Amino acid sequence: MKYVEGFVVAVPAANKEAYQKLAAATAPLFKEFGATRIVECWGNDVPDGKLTDFRGAVKAEADEVVVFSWIEYPSKAVRDEANQKMMTDPRMKAFGDKMPFDGKRMIFGGFESILDQ
Repeated sequence: MKYVEGFVVAVPAANKEAYQKLAAATAPLFKEFGATRIVECWGNDVPDGKLTDFRGAVKAEADEVVVFSWIEYPSKAVRDEANQKMMTDPRMKAFGDKMPFDGKRMIFGGFESILDQ
């Protein structure tokens, strides 16, 4: 079964184009390192919850939009190897100074697929 790494981040609405450009520029690198699919979703129906919600999870401010994304890999081992390569690849480091969001508020995690229909 495939392995999925998911992300939720708050992006200033004014930075949508910059975020899209960053996603488009980094996607080929993720694929080069073993990803089979990259999906980026710009929130347009992200309600406030009573106990918890996406906005609260990333401490989204009033002018920010929640982005939900995931990267699929053939296995956790491929994901782990890809992450190591990304940490040392100078092309990825070049993007580090230009992030159109606050990476400290990003949440992420790896998930083993248990159903895929």
